[in-house]
Amino acid sequence: MEKFSIKKLDKAFNIEIDSIASDKSISHRCAMFSLFSDKTSYIKNYLTAEDTLNTLSIVEQLGATIKRDGGTVEITPTSKLSEPKDILDCGNSGTAMRLFCGLLASVDGAFTLVGDKYLMNRPMNRVAKPLRSIGASIDGREHGNKAPLFIRGVKELKPFTYHSPVDSAQVKSAMILAALRATGISKYKENELTRDHTERMLKGMGANLSTDSEGFINIHPLEGMLKPLNITVPTDPSSAFFFALAAAITKDARVLIKNVTLNPTRIGAYHVLKKMGVTVNFIEKENIYEPIGDIEVINNELNAVNVDENISWLIDELPALSIAMSLAKGTSKVSNAQELRVKESDRITAVIDNLKLCGVDYKEFEDGYEITGGNINKAIINSCGDHRIAMSFAVAGLNCDMEIEDTQCIDTSFPNFKEILDSLRT
Repeated sequence: MEKFSIKKLDKAFNIEIDSIASDKSISHRCAMFSLFSDKTSYIKNYLTAEDTLNTLSIVEQLGATIKRDGGTVEITPTSKLSEPKDILDCGNSGTAMRLFCGLLASVDGAFTLVGDKYLMNRPMNRVAKPLRSIGASIDGREHGNKAPLFIRGVKELKPFTYHSPVDSAQVKSAMILAALRATGISKYKENELTRDHTERMLKGMGANLSTDSEGFINIHPLEGMLKPLNITVPTDPSSAFFFALAAAITKDARVLIKNVTLNPTRIGAYHVLKKMGVTVNFIEKENIYEPIGDIEVINNELNAVNVDENISWLIDELPALSIAMSLAKGTSKVSNAQELRVKESDRITAVIDNLKLCGVDYKEFEDGYEITGGNINKAIINSCGDHRIAMSFAVAGLNCDMEIEDTQCIDTSFPNFKEILDSLRT
């Protein structure tokens, strides 16, 4: 089990960062969506982390030709996706496993999706059940709820009208990908807008998607192949947020994070920091597939905050926000966040158990937690195999010293995290 220690910072920092990991969600989708074209897609700044490289490998196993030079990737799809000779390993990525369920549901052949020990225990019925209801053949452990998942592609999927009981970009994306090969127009609705990279990117490639007056996304089946991608993947705002947090909790600190996607569904956590009193500035520079620009974060006194809206926009950053809440004046509360319990770990339990070790006052609820701010004390933190937990408490170590156990999970999403964290001391 890998581990590392973080020492308290002894001075403020004023730094610009342009080496944060590329956006993982967009990188996964670039690889997958290239399969809907018959021409070569060109992708720059593709995330070269374990999970996204696994997705690239799966695309290759399905018949695409891959040329890669670091983060520059060319993907030339085959005219017909082929049945792989081996299992398809999604590593630690729920995004990959759930989206491939939708993509492969109508592809001729048999496909087995597996992952690491953490992914193999994550629930998949939230995707598998609605896909089965339109004709997909998906099975696995616990009646198809746990991987390995076995998919037998069917020739035709039924069009659907589906109002999702969970607000999940992964469920939405899986259903949209399946709908592209359905026999008629499908309609998908969520209660709260989740990450919309899938809609934006597919529209940019020429897919016919629109949202009606009732809030349903109307997905027309493909009439031919889509245009190839020509995209530079922006910096991941979720990964960048750890350094926004570092500035927020370090007196007189400032950070400028370069070339981040400013998609409104991805920067909600920065707005929460702003509500807590931190100075946050957004500087848009371009808007093609996604709005892209810089984010400036300047330390200021932290005050308590209640978080109960747009939770799907914050689901990856709430563990990091719990650190800011622990150092804020007053009592903060997170609610309506049941989705945290089905991420890479049960993030409510993981956050609360580790805050308890750090001497933080808290209350746990089924859908969130309450944190009374004050001090965070040094502790030995168990990441539970969840990179967000590991990195959140590593940043907390800048305030009080910290030892993080089971840090190998960080390499799957943010290989140079520790290097950037250490650079704050120079």
